[in-house]
Amino acid sequence: MTGRRWHAGGPSRLLGGTTLDAVTHADAVGLVLARPVRLLGIEPFFAELISGIEERLSGEGRSLLLHVVPDHAAEIAAYRRWSGGGVDAVVVVNLALEDQRLDVLTELGMPTVVVGGPTPDLPFANVWIDNARAMRDAVGHLTALGHRRLARVSGPAALAHTQARTDAFLDECARRGAQGVVVEGDYLEDSGTRATRSLLGRGSPPSAIIFDNDVMAIAGLQVAAEMGVGVPDRLSLLAWDDSALCRLAHPALSAMSLDVHAMGVQVADCVLNVLADGPVRSYTAPLPRLVARGSTAPAPTD
Repeated sequence: MTGRRWHAGGPSRLLGGTTLDAVTHADAVGLVLARPVRLLGIEPFFAELISGIEERLSGEGRSLLLHVVPDHAAEIAAYRRWSGGGVDAVVVVNLALEDQRLDVLTELGMPTVVVGGPTPDLPFANVWIDNARAMRDAVGHLTALGHRRLARVSGPAALAHTQARTDAFLDECARRGAQGVVVEGDYLEDSGTRATRSLLGRGSPPSAIIFDNDVMAIAGLQVAAEMGVGVPDRLSLLAWDDSALCRLAHPALSAMSLDVHAMGVQVADCVLNVLADGPVRSYTAPLPRLVARGSTAPAPTD
C-alpha cells in the first residue's frame, strides 16, 4: 500500500490523492472501515482486499474512497454525507449480528455491495464466503491428526462471520467426539497473547488452537515459546487468512488460505454490475483451503 493515504477523520481522500470535497462527481466507490487504525498497519487482509478492489475499479476509470472511523455510528454518518453524491456506490464489510447499516443504506437508496455476511441471500448484491464449511475443514484436519481438545481464539463475537465460524467449530468438534472451547479476541496481538496464556494455563489445556487471524496466531506462538510448550510436538496452531506473517514465523504457521486480492477483484466486479443496473445477485468467493506447515502435527500421545 506504498504511497496511499489512510484516513481517520476530516475530509476523506480518494486512493489517488483527490480530495472528495474538490469534485462534484468523483466516479468513486466508498469503503468505510470501522476498525482501529493501528490494526490496518499490521493485518494484511484489508490491504489485500483494497488492492484487489482498486485494481479492478481503476481499469474502469473509477477510484476507491477509503474512510477509517472508530465505530458504526461514524460509519453511518459517512454514508449520510456521501448520499448527497460523493460516491456512486459503497462496499460494506464486517456485518454484525444486529446491524443498522443496511437499514440506513436502504433508506438512503445507495447502491451497495456487501462483503461476507451470514448467508448469501441478502437483499443486497454480495460476495459471500462459506465460513462454516471452511471451519469444519479446519476441525476435520486437526481431529484427523488425533487432536481431541481443541480451542478457538475468535474475533469479536458480534460479527456475523465470527458467529458462523464459532457455531461450525463447536458443532464439528461435537460431531467428531472432540472437546471444543472458544475464547473471544479482537484480532490484535494483546488479545491473542491473553487468550493463549489463559488456554495453556488450564488443567487440561488444548492440544490444538485455531486463531481467527494471523496476528493473534503469531502472538499465540510467542506465548507457547515463553511457557515452554513446544510447537508442534505439544501444541498445534492454525491461523485464519494466510499471510507473509504465517510463512515467516518459526515454525511456519499452518493456515486457512484465501486469495484475498482475487476476492477484492470479485467485489469490484460486483460493484460494477450494480452500477450498470445489473440484477442483485450473490457471488461466492472460493473456499479457503488449508495449507499445512510446521505448526501442526499429530497430537501428543501422553
